[in-house]
Amino acid sequence: MKIAFFSTQPYDRVFFNRENQDERFEYQFYDTPLGPHIVQAVNDVDAVCVFVNDRVNREVLEVLAERGIKIVALRCAGFNNVDVDAAREFGISVCRVPAYSPEAVAEHAMAMLLTLNRKTHKAYNRVREQNFSLNGLLGFNLHGKTIGIVGTGKIGKAFCRVVNGFGCRIVAFDLYEDKELMEMGVSYVSIDTLYKSSDIISLHCPLTPENRHMINHTSLQHMKDGVVLLNTSRGALIDTTAVIEALKTGKIGGLALDVYEQEEHVFFRDLSDTIIQDDTLQRLMSFPNVLITAHQAFFTQEALTQIASTTLSNIVELLQGRKPANEQAIVV
Repeated sequence: MKIAFFSTQPYDRVFFNRENQDERFEYQFYDTPLGPHIVQAVNDVDAVCVFVNDRVNREVLEVLAERGIKIVALRCAGFNNVDVDAAREFGISVCRVPAYSPEAVAEHAMAMLLTLNRKTHKAYNRVREQNFSLNGLLGFNLHGKTIGIVGTGKIGKAFCRVVNGFGCRIVAFDLYEDKELMEMGVSYVSIDTLYKSSDIISLHCPLTPENRHMINHTSLQHMKDGVVLLNTSRGALIDTTAVIEALKTGKIGGLALDVYEQEEHVFFRDLSDTIIQDDTLQRLMSFPNVLITAHQAFFTQEALTQIASTTLSNIVELLQGRKPANEQAIVV
C-alpha cells in the first residue's frame, strides 16, 4: 500500500516508520503542505495523508480523483481544511483520528494557563540572569475561580477533569450535555452565561462555519474585565483583531494560544533567521500577557504513537472495503 505524506516533520517519519516494521506500506514523504501547488506531483499512490494546514480543496481533490486516489487520511481530528462535499462528489473517502490522547491537549492547556498566570517562563529567565526579584510575577489562585469550557468532547472532558483537581467551579457549553461531567459537578449553561460568569475561558470545540470567530468584538463585551482566554483548538475560533483590541484595553487579562488563524505560514518551521511578515502575529507576541506555542498541544509520545497507528489502520480498512472500527474516524 503506497501512501504520500504531506507537511511531514522528522517526528512523523519516526512514528510512522515504527508502525511499519513489517514494511507493509511504502511511504513518500513531502515536507511541503498539500495544495494546488504540489498536487500534480502526486502519482501512483493509494492514499494521501495530510495534517492541519494542508489545503484539500476542490481543485486538489479533483486532481487526486483523476489519478485514482481513493483516500485522504487526516492524521488529526479536525477536518475543516477539507472540502467534504467535493470529496463526496469525487468518490474520495476522508478519514481522521477522532481521539488521540485527549489528555495530551488538556494537559498542555493547563500548562499554558499555569505558565501564563504564575509567569514561570519569565521567572526561569530571570533566575538564569541571577535576578531573584519577584516584582512583576504576581499571579492568582486557580482554586475557587470559574472556568468556562466551550466544547466537552473528549479533549474538553479531559480538561474538565484536570481543572476539577484544582478546585475550580466549572461551567460548560456544548450542544450535547455529558451526564458523567454533570455528576462531577460541571454546570451546562448558555454560551452567553458562560461568557459573563467565567474568569477563564478555554476553547475545545471543532471549527465550523457557525462558530468561526466566535470570540469577537461582541462576545468579548459580554466577558468579565481581565478574563483569561485559552485556545488549543483552531485559530479561526478567535477574531485576532478583536482580541488585540481587547488586550490593549485590558478587557483580556491573559491570552494563551497554541493555534493561530494564519498559522500555516509560520508554524512547524524554523524562522529564527528570517523576518516574519505577519504583523498581526508580531503584535500578539509583543504583549507581556500573551503566551503562544506553535500547535504543540498534541505533541506527546503517546499521542504520536496513536496517531500513526490509527491513521494506518483507517487506510487499511478503507482500502479493503471495510469501515474502521471507530466509525467517528469516517468523515466521508
